[in-house]
Amino acid sequence: YKRFTNKIRKLTNRNKGISMEYRVYMINQLTIGWINYFGIAKANAKIQKIDSWIRRRLRSCIWKQWKKVKTRGRNLIKLGLPTYKAWEYANTRKGYWRISKSPILDTILNNKYIENLGYRSISKRYQLIHNS
Repeated sequence: YKRFTNKIRKLTNRNKGISMEYRVYMINQLTIGWINYFGIAKANAKIQKIDSWIRRRLRSCIWKQWKKVKTRGRNLIKLGLPTYKAWEYANTRKGYWRISKSPILDTILNNKYIENLGYRSISKRYQLIHNS
């Protein structure tokens, strides 16, 4: 478990200048292999916790990639946030990790958005393994 989370940390390190597509691709490779190996264990709660943690790491990376206030504001407006709230949130001083769990970012960059980036949920894969 610890080695797996450390590998995810390295892939979602905000200091790496890699594209989100490549990052998601590498995370998918790692998680599919890990869940296929450890999927026989009964650890549904732990798997869901890991899945939500990975999505939060990805939200944090997205927020860091947007970088400037102008970019954040425009992207939040594009994703459907009202203009006033978008600019209010774009100007926040809070850190990347704290913002990644905020209610607004959690609803704007929801699970569906992250799935559209190409991320395959570990929880869903785990359910497939256990239901078959």
